Amino acid sequence: MTVSEILANEELRRREFPIVQHKIFLAHAGDCPLPQRVATAVADYSQKATAADQEAIIFPKVLEDGRKLVAQLLNCREDEAAFVGPTSLALSMIASGLKFRRGDNILVYHDDYPSNVYPWMALAEQGVEVRLLNTRGLGVIRPIDVIGQVDENTRLVALASCHFVSGYRLDIATVGKALRERGILFCLDAIQTLGAFPTTVEHVDFLAADAHKWLLGPCGAGVMYVRRELQEKLNPPIYGWHNVRCPNFVAQEQIQFRQGAFKFEAGTHNLLGLVGLIAAMEMLLEVGVENIARELLRKRAWLVPALQTKGFTVLNSDAPAENASGIVTFSKPDTDLPAMHQKLLSANIVTSLRADRKGQRYIRLSPAFYNTDEELRRVLEIL
Repeated sequence: MTVSEILANEELRRREFPIVQHKIFLAHAGDCPLPQRVATAVADYSQKATAADQEAIIFPKVLEDGRKLVAQLLNCREDEAAFVGPTSLALSMIASGLKFRRGDNILVYHDDYPSNVYPWMALAEQGVEVRLLNTRGLGVIRPIDVIGQVDENTRLVALASCHFVSGYRLDIATVGKALRERGILFCLDAIQTLGAFPTTVEHVDFLAADAHKWLLGPCGAGVMYVRRELQEKLNPPIYGWHNVRCPNFVAQEQIQFRQGAFKFEAGTHNLLGLVGLIAAMEMLLEVGVENIARELLRKRAWLVPALQTKGFTVLNSDAPAENASGIVTFSKPDTDLPAMHQKLLSANIVTSLRADRKGQRYIRLSPAFYNTDEELRRVLEIL
């Protein structure tokens, strides 16, 4: 299955993505509807689980299959990929599992999604200085901005691969290389690019991303990456039968973590979510993430000027291709955007209503590769 086949064959598109039969769904940066093959995989497993031990029928093979797919998506080793659920949990585990010294500083972006802000802010209680990154515009994070605001005491930089409102995509490689040269750890919240744009970890130390956005998977079925060389230094603040050694399920005299990704998976896994995540990753790899990215940028290339022609201001409208994403966010002076958002919803068009720190409202479009140009033109007609 290819992008062009999906867009050219309406029967195939409706079969694979049933949402298109009822709605024009343009909110994949929020929560995605499940593709049919993902829903089928979960339903099939659920049915089998009614007649057997729900864990035994797929465990541990489900972990092995899942790690292989994550390794392909992230270009990492299988033992570097863990399944811990929501992005918030993974980022909190990283923040609280590292050891910081009083006087260390970390650099974060205060206008990032709260999941990638609060876990780092909490470190201030340990005497860690939490620095807030200055930028020229909402979510516009350039490598020069990052490098210019770190020093010899910076221990870690935590950023998102793409800003959730402005849609500005981070130059991960350039930032990561510069930080590694300086011995500074780099943690990436990749939920707004993983599955939509190639997002690999050659220059990243930690990564987290849930499945319910561009990965087109279930909620709470996220992935976590920890570079192998750092796994010994990251001790999770959670303990259970799966990540701490307990032969024959007997608690031992000392706590000894298991090696590799198992170290971060404390207890019983979200097996329903993993089954759906695997089906979603298989589909994305079949279509090709590079092909998906190309299609999203193609849509953006004509959608942005079309919105501008109608008098809307589009955030980061002039972003170069390497910093552009599938997120197109716009506003208009003296316009009731909540009412406009509701008008779209009444027409079965799902978008996202967002706001910045100053209270400025925006409508955010985040179409997927399976959305057609005709659907986007329908949105423009209503606007």
